Amino acid sequence: MLRRIGEGEWAVGTKLPGETTLAAQLGVGRSTIREAIRALSAGGVLVSRQGSGVFVTATALAQDWGQALAAAQLSWVIEARIAIEVEASALAADRRTDEDLAAMEAALRERGLATRTLGEHVEADVRFHRSIVLASANPLLLELFDALAPRNREAMESMLKARGDFGQQGDQETHSGILDAILTGDGTLAAQRTRDHLLALVSAAG
Repeated sequence: MLRRIGEGEWAVGTKLPGETTLAAQLGVGRSTIREAIRALSAGGVLVSRQGSGVFVTATALAQDWGQALAAAQLSWVIEARIAIEVEASALAADRRTDEDLAAMEAALRERGLATRTLGEHVEADVRFHRSIVLASANPLLLELFDALAPRNREAMESMLKARGDFGQQGDQETHSGILDAILTGDGTLAAQRTRDHLLALVSAAG
């Protein structure tokens, strides 16, 4: 999407096609389109206007942020996730609503079923972690998570390709443990389990 914007297909001020149309054009799911829109909005390229649609506001990401993401090592990406997601898990345990709980449980189930392809698995993993950040009821944490998500997906795919496996039962149980702590309202345990999970990724990344 960013390349097409940069090449002038969608000029500044232009309204983007709807999610269904974009998904068909780009060969991805609507959830991927929504995440791309969130990331580009965080980078100042798009703006969502309620009731009107999504509009182009710039042709490139802010230079410093785009360069930082592109150059970020895997370990840096995971460390940034720790900074965002550990606190988000603690807040989610205290602030989650019934709707949040249902969304997190559904995302966890989807993650457990997403074992056919690496891309499908990583996307489902991102959706699960995002559901926790959303439940934290902190819009800034959510904005930071969304801005990092595209680079995080690339980093996770690279790591899992190198490792040679994904979607293992033990990994799913780790994520289930994080959710269990949130469900019981134990913010300290939710934060610790999130930190342990992400630190293990740092170790795996070398």
